[in-house]
Amino acid sequence: MKTRHRLIAALGVLSLTVACTTTTFNPLEEYEALEPATILEPPAPRTASEAAERGRYLVGILGCSTCHTDGALAGQPNPERRLAGSRTGIAYTSPLVDQRPGVVYPSNLTPDNETGIGNWSRTQLVQMIQTGVNRHGTRKLSVMPWPAYSRLADEDAQAIATYLLSLAPVSHQVPEPVWPGQRAKAPYVHFGTYRSK
Repeated sequence: MKTRHRLIAALGVLSLTVACTTTTFNPLEEYEALEPATILEPPAPRTASEAAERGRYLVGILGCSTCHTDGALAGQPNPERRLAGSRTGIAYTSPLVDQRPGVVYPSNLTPDNETGIGNWSRTQLVQMIQTGVNRHGTRKLSVMPWPAYSRLADEDAQAIATYLLSLAPVSHQVPEPVWPGQRAKAPYVHFGTYRSK
């Protein structure tokens, strides 16, 4: 019995010695921990042509031509007036409340000096994109979704401005905005969210 206890004690000391002298196997010992990146930042454009190309892409995905191209709001876009403003307006007050709603006509975004943005600086355009405030410091009945555009990176807003200023100028005057209660002389559509009762 004593021999058995001595044998168990010896095995215990041997186990303790082996446990203290051997290292635990680590299968990741030769690997480095990394943080995964699931959202990649686009590279900033390096040249004016790269900026204009990125601006063209952004104008496309933001759907600017849907409102700012003549005929697009009526389902018949005029390719010769792409981004040159619309003679079809957008009611910015509810037609359920105002029998004669306020209407804004999307502006000419081509660099025409008389009817478009030809006299605007890049800084003024970026301000309009991100805040809805025009170069005169006012927000004119804007239905442009500038609150969403305010989240654009500065590089992207600059790229959009670069692209718009690179377009061929198109002379196209859009109708003046209509205040609620006034009669609109040009056609318009209603945008809004309505709920059934």
